[in-house]
Amino acid sequence: MFLEVECNPNFEGSYFLHFQEVGPARIVTHVKYFDRISEGEWCTVTGWCDDPENSLGPASAQPVEDSGAGISFLVYGGNWGIRLKPEPNQGVWDLYDPQQWGEGYLLISDIRDLRFGQ
Repeated sequence: MFLEVECNPNFEGSYFLHFQEVGPARIVTHVKYFDRISEGEWCTVTGWCDDPENSLGPASAQPVEDSGAGISFLVYGGNWGIRLKPEPNQGVWDLYDPQQWGEGYLLISDIRDLRFGQ
């Protein structure tokens, strides 16, 4: 699969990457995120795109080959990446909320660090 994320207000970087899929994608609702707190924190995740009327979309986790970890889960969303907020934050998704942040994608090595949707 190819992953393309454009430089945008949600995430300042841009990516065009190729991953070797090893299983089907599933909708993911939460990820355990380790970049802010060393023991990790559960975060709600959504896909983000350039549609001004409806920028939210599903986030998905797809098992892919990862040269450093064997098999990892690629968490991806729309063409503007994914957006995260700590699980206790029940506010609406907002680019200007300082308690939320964007990522182009995440590679999660442990399936226990994902919560899947229905």
